[in-house]
Amino acid sequence: MRPFSSASAVCLAALTLALAAGPASAEDIGAGGFTVEDPRITESSGLAASRQHPGVYWTHNDSDDGAFLYAVDARTGKTVATLTLTGVGSPRDVEAVSVGADGNLYVGDIGDNLGGTWKHVWIYKLPEPKRLADRTVKATQYTVTYEDGPRDAEAMMVHPKTGRLYIVDKQKDDDKDAALYIGPAELSPTGMNVFKRGATIDLWVTDGAFSPDGERLALRGYFGGILYDWGNGVPKRTDTLSVPLQRQGESLTWTPDGTGLLYGSEGRGSEVEPGKVPGGSSGRSGGSGGDKGTGPGSSASGEDTNYSMGVLTLAIALGVVFGGKRLLRGRR
Repeated sequence: MRPFSSASAVCLAALTLALAAGPASAEDIGAGGFTVEDPRITESSGLAASRQHPGVYWTHNDSDDGAFLYAVDARTGKTVATLTLTGVGSPRDVEAVSVGADGNLYVGDIGDNLGGTWKHVWIYKLPEPKRLADRTVKATQYTVTYEDGPRDAEAMMVHPKTGRLYIVDKQKDDDKDAALYIGPAELSPTGMNVFKRGATIDLWVTDGAFSPDGERLALRGYFGGILYDWGNGVPKRTDTLSVPLQRQGESLTWTPDGTGLLYGSEGRGSEVEPGKVPGGSSGRSGGSGGDKGTGPGSSASGEDTNYSMGVLTLAIALGVVFGGKRLLRGRR
């Protein structure tokens, strides 16, 4: 019985290793990138990781496509829900989407294709649905102005802890540098929401996002990006981001676990590509900001590797167990 007992211990250890090396956390789904398959999404201009549905990312088209949000499953790249917003009028230039501290989705209709001449822009708020399905959702519309006049902006972020909204305008112009604009502590659905000018940003910004813990802010442009420590609300530049070369790089979000970044672009069948966070691991994406995923379902590659290693470990252990038993029977 002693040999069999030892073999059982080996088998038990192998089972433990196999389970430990099993599929990755659901939060890692999509970390390796994916391709947007929906032919309706031709100008993906914003990107946000869902909090309710692991592996799902919210996006939308640019300009006046309509009041729609699309939930894209990173496992397949396919749209699993389309939300039609009501109560918001006709969107003009939708550029950003973010998930707030309250669990709501915030959509930034903040672009200005006329070069910063619109007297006001809008932000829409709606609950993130608990069940993914095509549906019509009533949203709250907020009217936004800037304290120093109209700006053309594409980046809107909601801080994941305080719930405060921020906008970064797109570019420098003749008399103003690009800047971070700070929203009111609480938005008013009836009054004018004035965003005040804050830190200067030395980048042509097309999107931005806070890390899930709210301690870092990432901003991207077409050809580069900047990582900031958020600190007490005053951004401090710490690193340069390695932004992948894309057809028209428009969007940015963090992976839900905060270990990596995902970069999106416009165009039919656009790729969402992974990138590292300077000074830390990018999780299972495994590459620099310029590395590409392998298309739909590529995020599962890390999971498959770990799972296969667990199965292999178990198979070897079982071979040792049953091989040892046969050897013992032969000796008898």
